[in-house]
Amino acid sequence: MPLLQVRDFPQETYLELVQVAKEQNRTVPQQVIFFLSSILNANKDSVAGRRHKVLAGLDALELHLPVGAPTPAELVRQDRDDRGRGGRLR
Repeated sequence: MPLLQVRDFPQETYLELVQVAKEQNRTVPQQVIFFLSSILNANKDSVAGRRHKVLAGLDALELHLPVGAPTPAELVRQDRDDRGRGGRLR
C-alpha cells in the first residue's frame, strides 16, 4: 500500500483532524483517507452531473445548424488563427 507523508502540516489543522477522528471513532490516517476519498468522489460526481445536465439541456433545444454553417473544426481553426494574431472570433 502506498505511503503518504505530509511536511509542514499546520499544527492547528492537525489538532482539528485529531478531534474529528476521535469523534468519528477513526484513527488519524483513517480520517485523512476518508476526507480525501470523499472530496475526490464528490468532485467526480459533481463534474459528471454538471456535464450530463448541460448535454441534456443542449439535446432538449433541438438546435439545427443552417446549411453552409462552419463546422466545429473550422471554428476552432479560426479561433486559433485569430488568437495567434491577437484578435477575436469573427
